[in-house]
Amino acid sequence: MIWTPAPDRPQITPDTLHVWRIDLNLEDGELAALRATLSEDELARAARFRFEWLRRRFIAARGALRNILAAYLGADAAALRFTYSAYGKPSLAGASLRFNLSHSNELALVAVAAGCEVGVDVEFMRPDTAGARIAERFFSPREVEALRALPPAEQLQGFFNCWTRKEAFIKAVGQGLSYPLDAFDVTLAPGEPAAVLAIRGDAALARRWTLQALSPGEGYAGAAAVEAKIHRVSCWEWLAREKETRSAWKTEKTPQSTKWL
Repeated sequence: MIWTPAPDRPQITPDTLHVWRIDLNLEDGELAALRATLSEDELARAARFRFEWLRRRFIAARGALRNILAAYLGADAAALRFTYSAYGKPSLAGASLRFNLSHSNELALVAVAAGCEVGVDVEFMRPDTAGARIAERFFSPREVEALRALPPAEQLQGFFNCWTRKEAFIKAVGQGLSYPLDAFDVTLAPGEPAAVLAIRGDAALARRWTLQALSPGEGYAGAAAVEAKIHRVSCWEWLAREKETRSAWKTEKTPQSTKWL
C-alpha cells in the first residue's frame, strides 16, 4: 500500500474511500497552528489530559482532522462545527461528507466517505496485548477458532487484523461499545481479503459493507469499514510540513477501545 501526497482540494464520490495517514509527532510551532483551529470544547478536552504527550497527540489529531475536512469543503478549518450522536460520534451538520478518526502511538488515520457511514481503526501491534484471553473475550467463536488455526508466526498479525476490522465496523455503525463485538464475524488471516462474513440477526446486512485492510506503517495494523460498495480507495499522506526524517514512534500498552476523537 502506497501513501501519496494529497491534492489541495480533494474530491470524493459515493463509490470511493479516502484514507489519510497523519504523523502526530509535530514541532511546537506546527502544533500551535493546529491548536488555533480548535473549538473551546476541544481545547477543554485537551486540557483534561494528564500528560503533555497525550495533549499534543489530541491537538495534532483534531487539528489535522479539521484541516482535512476543510480541504474537501473549501472552508476555514477553525469555522467547522461538529455535532455528536447520542454515542458521541462526530459529524458535520448539513454535510453529506462522512468521516472517522483513529490514532495509536504517534500515528493517526482519517477515513472519509460520501453519503455513507464510515469507520477506521489503527493499532500498534504489541505482542503482549494479543493474547488468547483477550481474543476469547472480544472476538466471536468463529474468529477465535480462525485465530487458533493460524501458524504461530501469523497469529499476531491475525489478532490485529481482527481487532482493527471489528473496531472499524462498530465505529462506522456508530453505537459504540453498546454494539457487541462478538455479534459479527470478520476475516483475519494474513493475505485473506478483509470482509464482514456474517452479522447475527441480519443475514443481508453483511453484504452491504465493505471492509478495507490498511497498511499504515511497519508494526501497525489498520482497517476501514464503509456501509457501501467501494470501487476505489485512495491512501494519502497528510503532512504539517515536509521533512526527510521522522523520530521513532512511541508505543502504547493496550489496543485502543472504541472512541470518537
